[in-house]
Amino acid sequence: MAQLKAARVADVPMALDVLAAGAPATSAILEVDAAGARSAAAGGGGGGQRFAVIGHRGKGMNALASPDRRMQEVKENSLRSFNEAARFPVDYVEFDVQVTKDGCPVIFHDNFIFTKEDGKILDKRVTDLQLEDFLLYGPQNEQGKGGKPLLRKLKDGRIVNWNVQSDDPLCTLQEAFEKVNPRLGFNIELKFDDNLEYQEEELTCILQAILKVVFEYVKDRPIIFSSFQPDAAQVMRKLQSTYPVYFLTNGGTEIYADVRRNSLEEAIKLCLASGMQGIVSEARGIFRHPAAVPKIKEANLSLLTYGTLNNVPEAVYMQHLMGVNGVIVDLVQEITEAVSELITVPEPDLNADNLSNGAAKDAATPHFSQCEISFLLRLIPELVQ
Repeated sequence: MAQLKAARVADVPMALDVLAAGAPATSAILEVDAAGARSAAAGGGGGGQRFAVIGHRGKGMNALASPDRRMQEVKENSLRSFNEAARFPVDYVEFDVQVTKDGCPVIFHDNFIFTKEDGKILDKRVTDLQLEDFLLYGPQNEQGKGGKPLLRKLKDGRIVNWNVQSDDPLCTLQEAFEKVNPRLGFNIELKFDDNLEYQEEELTCILQAILKVVFEYVKDRPIIFSSFQPDAAQVMRKLQSTYPVYFLTNGGTEIYADVRRNSLEEAIKLCLASGMQGIVSEARGIFRHPAAVPKIKEANLSLLTYGTLNNVPEAVYMQHLMGVNGVIVDLVQEITEAVSELITVPEPDLNADNLSNGAAKDAATPHFSQCEISFLLRLIPELVQ
């Protein structure tokens, strides 16, 4: 992927230029060295910065109600999905980790597994299952052996068969470390149920089970931890300092009882108070509150985003210009191609002898091609909607 440099937000020709004047010209970046250790640094003037593309649940989440067949291409959160994503220039794959009743970290997004037994639909909480029982759902690794039916409950309440074009068995965190392309970094979301309350002792036990697997199998693989659960993110930061911890937030697009989850301002405060290294926001939160971006940068925090807008190349491009460090996406092929084509800002030739002051100023200002301007204009209705 090309090396990138973020443009000043003030120079972006759009209606969202309400960011504070003097926003940093380049963004904070997250670098992971060969040993996997975290090093976050604030960007200043100088060379380009890397803009990360992260595969959501591998090569993309399964939106089973979507008419877009790309959203049912390969089983999400599976070894096959992770390795399919590795065929493209993604930096990380993001996935959800929960811990079974017998203490094994497994990769699965939903809080409940739905199945059908004797014509009746049953649901079982993932964290109430033993590992052996969890692995019985869906296709099996053993040839010729069938698993229990795996259904999924949609947001509208419907329960449907989990049908995808390329299916794959459920897997553990250990298997991901052992069988996924070693060049891929892992963005490990620490998954907890919003409807449950967790005590620190319980969170510590769960997170220690995850860390045990990570430290035993990580080798040189880059790791990021993230969580919507504020206490879990804080506890993970207390338990280890080797890998960065990011706080996941809806950025004010949804409201929760816990005020720490309700705005980017609260997310910044939580990260600074807890020593976390970054924020992962819903992309709409960034577009609705663009003035938060320089505040995040001033706090020396990295900023990633997620959400359906990140499947729109124009929205990804705009975020790069605003100073976002990377995006979590479902349409891995399309977005990596768009990033490679669009996100490049040429260095101005400021050393040329014949540049007048006016010409130098003009050279330092990003220029947009007709294609780029078209992208920006097409994005505005999407944001308004």
